[in-house]
Amino acid sequence: FIQPGQQVSREPCKQTQAIMSYSNEGTQVTVEIHPKNTTPQLLKKLSFGKGFQTEAPQPPGGKDLHAYPWDKSSLKSMPVDLQQFEKLDAYALKVNVKNSVEELVKALLKQARTDLEKVRAIWMWICHHIEYDIVGYHNKSQLSTKPIDVLQTGKSICEGYAGLFEQMCSIAGIQCMKLSGYSKGYGYKIGQTFTGDSDHAWNAVYLDGRWHLLDSTWGSGTVDDSLTKFTFRYNEFYFLTHPALFINSHFPDNSNWQLLKPTLTLKDFENNMLHKSNFYTLGLLTAYPETTVIQTVNGTASVSVDCRSATLFTFKLQGTDEHGLMTLKKHGMKLDIYPQKTGSHKLQIFAKPSKASDEVYNCVLEYVVECKSVDKAMRFPQDLHQPIGPSWFTERQGFLRPSHPDPIIHTNDGRCSVTFTLGKDISVLASLHSDDSSLTEDMRRRHIMQIHRGNQIELKIHLPHAGNFVLKIYAKKKSDPGNYDYIFNYLITCLNTEVKWPAFPQSYSKWAEDYEILEPLSGLLPANRNIQFKLKMHGIAKVLVQAENTYPLTQSRGYWEGTCNTSGCREVFVMVHENANHSFYSHVLKYEVETQ
Repeated sequence: FIQPGQQVSREPCKQTQAIMSYSNEGTQVTVEIHPKNTTPQLLKKLSFGKGFQTEAPQPPGGKDLHAYPWDKSSLKSMPVDLQQFEKLDAYALKVNVKNSVEELVKALLKQARTDLEKVRAIWMWICHHIEYDIVGYHNKSQLSTKPIDVLQTGKSICEGYAGLFEQMCSIAGIQCMKLSGYSKGYGYKIGQTFTGDSDHAWNAVYLDGRWHLLDSTWGSGTVDDSLTKFTFRYNEFYFLTHPALFINSHFPDNSNWQLLKPTLTLKDFENNMLHKSNFYTLGLLTAYPETTVIQTVNGTASVSVDCRSATLFTFKLQGTDEHGLMTLKKHGMKLDIYPQKTGSHKLQIFAKPSKASDEVYNCVLEYVVECKSVDKAMRFPQDLHQPIGPSWFTERQGFLRPSHPDPIIHTNDGRCSVTFTLGKDISVLASLHSDDSSLTEDMRRRHIMQIHRGNQIELKIHLPHAGNFVLKIYAKKKSDPGNYDYIFNYLITCLNTEVKWPAFPQSYSKWAEDYEILEPLSGLLPANRNIQFKLKMHGIAKVLVQAENTYPLTQSRGYWEGTCNTSGCREVFVMVHENANHSFYSHVLKYEVETQ
């Protein structure tokens, strides 16, 4: 049964289906098998006053077949406009006839003109009025799957849903088959094999000159993991599902009813990835690899998903997202995982539409990852947040044209610089995080210097030591008084153990956003030295550097320049006189001086 996590029914289906077998010459043998207590159904039906004959169902032929793999065109096997069904659907849900199947069909067809509308009305009614019989599933002897019993009790297992569907279509004069086979439903385990009796039943209906597939059991709702509770949760996906998608979870006993060219073998079915219905309803198209079990190579494996429109993704490997790098692409995502233990690991991929800010992520894929060796070098800092690197999402937040489109920045000398074009009215905050350094919150920010030139921002980074660092970037609207929001992060790696950069100087509130330090960049100055200063500042009258003595800087071509001597002091301040008529100075920068 369909569930939040999984889908329906491993149940032995009673073979009451017309079994068809064909030889290559196209001669058809139909054998009908009926339980002892039922009389063979006559194919001649009387329909409301005008008698007509429904023909014996045609076996599927060349015109019924769809190409495999899926051509990504449509989720359904014929064009369907759901908006046109709104009135009919609402009507079908309200019909309340329980005395006979004939009377129910008669009532439903009052609003249905075309064959498609008749099938739709029957489908909607069954999906919203028949619940999955949990008790009957556990105790088959108490269970009747006869259409009239299913109608009157309002519950059944898949066999009863499919049987009722078949009979209602037959009364409505529509060719319908009940099919049985294997399903990746309730109780399905990734990578399992299928043997023995079929465990599920569904239907094929004949519309517009070709056969189409549907599963009203899975259309009606979900059962919980312990198979103790059924919840009505309508699922549009299983109505006239495209056969190349239906084969994902349904393998018919008779391969002709795959309606595919080429047909798949049971082995293909067992190995192929199970895409849950929400994989397709979220607009996802394909996932690689296409098999459920992935082997790591040199401690890593990759998964990618293609989709129609911008989608947000997350993942869990053994319940955590620490051991991977996920990047968002315009049409999908890419994930590289690095399990930190050998053995079998469960990998789940979750997705949600980009517009749904508050919606929960839905699990869309599950893999089993077999890991033979571990790549210890790829242990990521705990502060690393998925997804990583810039993307369409960060663009929407106003970070355009990144200098580094990749999520990882490698630096050999411990220095790097990242630039963006910023959207209007954006204020940025950035900080540096690492598992093996005890940086205070203030120092996390002081190893990054922001430089603004027009609408460009440069983040200059000097690492305090070698290792893996997370560069976290936050932003807010300048016009908002509130807090900064986290936007995204990069992973910065440096293997050079010689690296040991001091922090940049501390800046105060009077240091304007578009001021710039050209020298000295280091916040730690050597003692007893002459230090050259060059600062880019505008709109001020005087600049002084205060050490043991005070040194004025002189202005030339937009820069304030000069030297100061660091002997005899522990700190050096840069101060500005904003207005020649004022007597007081404001501190804008502070440097530390090395101790002797």
